Amino acid sequence: MIAAVSTDSGIGAEMPHRAEWMSLGSFGLMVHYLITPPGARHDERTDALNRIVDGFDLDGFVEQFESTGADWLIFTLGQNTRYYNSPNAWLEARQPGHTSGRDLVLEIAEALKARGKRFIAYLPAEVSAPVELHEAFGWQTDEPTQQVFQPNYQEFVRAYSSQYGANCYGWWFDGCYEWHVFPNRNMDFSGYIAAARAGNPEAITAFNDGAFCAGKMNPVTPLEDYHAGEIHTLVEGQIALGWWQNDPEPYLPESRFIEGVQWHGLMPVDSTFAGPHLPDQHYDDATLIHLLQRVKDVGGAMTFNLPISVEGRVPESSIEQMQRLSRSLH
Repeated sequence: MIAAVSTDSGIGAEMPHRAEWMSLGSFGLMVHYLITPPGARHDERTDALNRIVDGFDLDGFVEQFESTGADWLIFTLGQNTRYYNSPNAWLEARQPGHTSGRDLVLEIAEALKARGKRFIAYLPAEVSAPVELHEAFGWQTDEPTQQVFQPNYQEFVRAYSSQYGANCYGWWFDGCYEWHVFPNRNMDFSGYIAAARAGNPEAITAFNDGAFCAGKMNPVTPLEDYHAGEIHTLVEGQIALGWWQNDPEPYLPESRFIEGVQWHGLMPVDSTFAGPHLPDQHYDDATLIHLLQRVKDVGGAMTFNLPISVEGRVPESSIEQMQRLSRSLH
């Protein structure tokens, strides 16, 4: 195993870390609920979007989630499909028909909070892929600072955050890469964080640059509260650090913090969201139990990414494994 980065939390006993609840919890779940509505015309796709979102089985999904013993959920508002699972007044005023009428996200967040669980919202920090939305957001394909886009997008985030209020406990921002079109060194992290905390000043934030699967252990910014922790697979029962490279190294955390940021890993289990090029992402119970326990032993946190249907159902076999994982902690 490679040596872990030496860290100093910088957190005094009298000042609890904003993401402490992650360290104290069991584990989290994530689902990539993304909709590409069918239709030749925009109005047809909008109608299809609403039919699909209206058909989401909220009660069944929340019942499945609660049965696993997980303490938090990361749920996608949208990503690259041009459509979002929650209404947004800012975007609707500029380009109508790309958000659902039903506020599925708020419904889930409220249901989890009522059960003592926590909701984390997922959004990309950019809109490079959905070309249809470039004009509304002010995205410029030849402007790496994205000076027009960033304040616009932050207002989009702010609208969601204000809408969700205290029901949303955190944000996971994707797409914060070192790419030419919008390198992360040009990101206004303070602006993103302020927008994300408009509805809940205690909301935690993470920014993803590929993280562990790209061989990166340090936070994207010291301003984030928890590490995005993207993992693609395991090697020798440990995190495959640098899986995107040819020879990944087995890695486990040795501290709760990396440069003052809460250690967190996000790992797919049974999920096919990233395509067929990934290795098998199903693991036996012993492997997951050992991984989770090693992470929790140092105060780290783990989120497991599970598949989900358009109706809002997670495969029972995946739910049952998470239930066994939860029982192992007790």
